[in-house]
Amino acid sequence: MGADRPRYPDRAEAGRRLAAALLPMALENPVVYALPRGGVPVALEVARALGAPLDLILVRKIGAPGAPELALGAIVDGAHPQLVINENVRRHSGANDAWLQRARDREMAELDRRRALYLGGRRQEDPAGRTAVIVDDGLATGATVRAAIIAMKEQGAGRICVAVPVAAEDALPQVEAEADLVVCLHAARIFEGVGAFYEDFHQLTDDETISLLNQRRRDCTSRVQPPGPAS
Repeated sequence: MGADRPRYPDRAEAGRRLAAALLPMALENPVVYALPRGGVPVALEVARALGAPLDLILVRKIGAPGAPELALGAIVDGAHPQLVINENVRRHSGANDAWLQRARDREMAELDRRRALYLGGRRQEDPAGRTAVIVDDGLATGATVRAAIIAMKEQGAGRICVAVPVAAEDALPQVEAEADLVVCLHAARIFEGVGAFYEDFHQLTDDETISLLNQRRRDCTSRVQPPGPAS
């Protein structure tokens, strides 16, 4: 790989390296929010290192017409779903309002499915007055993360930190303008997609995602269990 493109063995190792960068910052009362699905294994390692709860912030990318990997925008779940549009991409893609509404409805249906499957009626961690640490496996255009930032602000987060192993260099300024803190291990001038920075970049299944979330819940439960009776 060239100097502009270091590679992580997998998302878990990227999370451990990201956690090492975050630990010295002593973030106050953090709660870690992963962007599923790819952000979950990264966020699990961050949450473990920070001793913080792990939860999800449900965001769906809206891909451009004919180029679904290119983020035209994103929508984030919540009482008032937030839609963020990359106007430059929209202008060049030719997406009109009718197309955008259909895309929004389609992605909202997937958000509804994921909420029911991943949360199962469980109440999410409340970020009010806390440091919300938004974690993903990488940042390409920044649309999904910006939608997540808006949602965290609406829910009263005391401080918002965005943490990613890699990002497109030209996408960072807008995210930095909206978050209180951005931690990025590598800002890439040449960016051909997040997957180019990982050796293992398989698409996580729903079952893998749920298993990772359950791991962190077991960690937290075992930590607060009272000791057994003395023998």
